[in-house]
Amino acid sequence: MPPAALVAARNLAHHAAQWPARAAHANLSAAPDDSHSAFTWDASHAALVSRVLPAKGGGVRVGIRMARLELIVTSGDSVLDAFQFDGKTDAAAGAWLDSKLHALGLKPAGGVTLPYALPAHPTGGRSHRLGMLGRELGELSRWFSGPAEMLEEFAGRLAGLRPGPGPLLCWPHHFDMATLVRLDSGAGETARSVSVGVSPGDEFYAQPYVYVSPWPRFDAENLPALPPPGHWHTEGFFGAVATGEEILAMKDRGKALLVFITGAFEVGRARLGA
Repeated sequence: MPPAALVAARNLAHHAAQWPARAAHANLSAAPDDSHSAFTWDASHAALVSRVLPAKGGGVRVGIRMARLELIVTSGDSVLDAFQFDGKTDAAAGAWLDSKLHALGLKPAGGVTLPYALPAHPTGGRSHRLGMLGRELGELSRWFSGPAEMLEEFAGRLAGLRPGPGPLLCWPHHFDMATLVRLDSGAGETARSVSVGVSPGDEFYAQPYVYVSPWPRFDAENLPALPPPGHWHTEGFFGAVATGEEILAMKDRGKALLVFITGAFEVGRARLGA
């Protein structure tokens, strides 16, 4: 399916994912970088899930299963309950989740104000009508599951690097999934790092894309050459980018994408002098 055809599905999933984010904000201690509300990819459920919430009787996670556009509450490998958005409003999803959190002895998500703004909800408060979006939602899910596996393999290859790669997290604000490879042990603006991740699309690209973003950013003049099919993106954010269309054109896609990411990372690392 053309990657640019996923915009409507991505917008719906992005808003749906704010309910697990609200549940995390309500029930977990805040982290300075807001990582307490970030998701991980759970391959067993093909879902983005929250960190473990301290429910009575044992921890649970709240997540979003994109292929079906449904909220799930999980415990270990089991799905305790699910809410499908099709034919229902966003407000109904919040009421359902709050009832489940209450039964588990957790604080409600409905009253949480998120520390960032999102575009207006695609349904405008009306019921979700997924209709023909089933294929798009399934494809969107694959744009998370495939890169998640590849990014985990990439991070595993850097196991000897210190400080090295952090956890693979999906951030509910931008909806991208990335690992931050720290090259210096210190913090602050001068600490060198490379963020490696995948976005399902945003205001910069109306399609999924993979990015490798060194920090501090380079001078836009005389940028180093990148392995194909990458190009440097310099407006709004800085990084090496391969678009969804370019990725789908690759032969032996998983291997080729890993080669691109590893090569772009090494280019960035070398320019940073790390």
